[in-house]
Amino acid sequence: MKRHIALAMILATSIGAAAPDLPVSYRGPRLSPGFDGRLSVMTYNIHGLPWPVAWGRSSAFAQMTRQLGALRAQGRQPHVVLLQEAFTQQAQAIGHAAGYPYVVEGPSADMGSTEPADATDARYMAAGSWARGEGLGKYVGSGLQLLSDFPIVGVRRMAFPAFACAGYDCLANKGALMVSLRLPGRADRVDIVTTHLNSRHASGVADDRSLQAYRLQVRYLSDFIRKAHDPARPLIVAGDFNVGSVVPRRAALLSHVRTDWSQNGDIDDAFGDAVRHHMPLSDDARYAHWRARDWQFYTPGHSTDIELERLDVPFGHAPDGSMLSDHVGYTATFDLNPRRAITRIAQPRA
Repeated sequence: MKRHIALAMILATSIGAAAPDLPVSYRGPRLSPGFDGRLSVMTYNIHGLPWPVAWGRSSAFAQMTRQLGALRAQGRQPHVVLLQEAFTQQAQAIGHAAGYPYVVEGPSADMGSTEPADATDARYMAAGSWARGEGLGKYVGSGLQLLSDFPIVGVRRMAFPAFACAGYDCLANKGALMVSLRLPGRADRVDIVTTHLNSRHASGVADDRSLQAYRLQVRYLSDFIRKAHDPARPLIVAGDFNVGSVVPRRAALLSHVRTDWSQNGDIDDAFGDAVRHHMPLSDDARYAHWRARDWQFYTPGHSTDIELERLDVPFGHAPDGSMLSDHVGYTATFDLNPRRAITRIAQPRA
């Protein structure tokens, strides 16, 4: 059955059937809220794949929109929402319909990469299978989207090279999106990055092939962060990293996190920090931590410290056990304060 997913996705994309509009769930003012030193960031893979890979998603997207709008009406909405797999028009309409004044898309389907392929990359590409979606080009964009309550003053995008993917993931132009936020009353900007790395089983190829692509993507993501991010600013990197329980994937990711993403001697991940500090976690938060797909890393700027205050799960399991997506959507709330003279030294732990 999986052999036909690639062709089905191409057919669905080429047909381009228009999806019905989402109902606007928030009709109040779309103004940036005041900033009290706390910044809340939610990451959520919303399973917004095009038909026929995923179908019947209209109701789920409408519920997501209503729930975000209800949180906004209560003043409890995440300040920033990072979406993955927002491939369809309906999925991409959630932010505006839920009242977010700033919405930015990740790399589009036609954004290319200038990174050259070496001999190893060429051999890797030559061994690809079109029946698994490789070598067919990009039929959808990255599926990345960032929603923000605060003004966005800078945007950078990066698409992974065509040789840095495996299996059906190659049909999407995966990469990374970085924005710089201006927080009211603060001189320092905050840089936020979201990404979605190559899947393992869902890619439809052997583990060693998907792992090779994964390692390449982590390397190019790290290069992008190093070039695009101003280390004077706090940095948050969040998204669907597709780590799971696979030790080589965890090692590949965390080695770059510690070496390339850490600044001022400090780097943390939200779930790891919450567990180490014995913060209360809901069952859904523990479930997301156990799955180890969705991560939030953060590191301070030169003059602004960033520390985790709490974790919440706006989108988890309903009482009947159902979910609006195949991922949990969780929010990390950070305290941003003037940097202390002596800082804690912490590393993400396996």
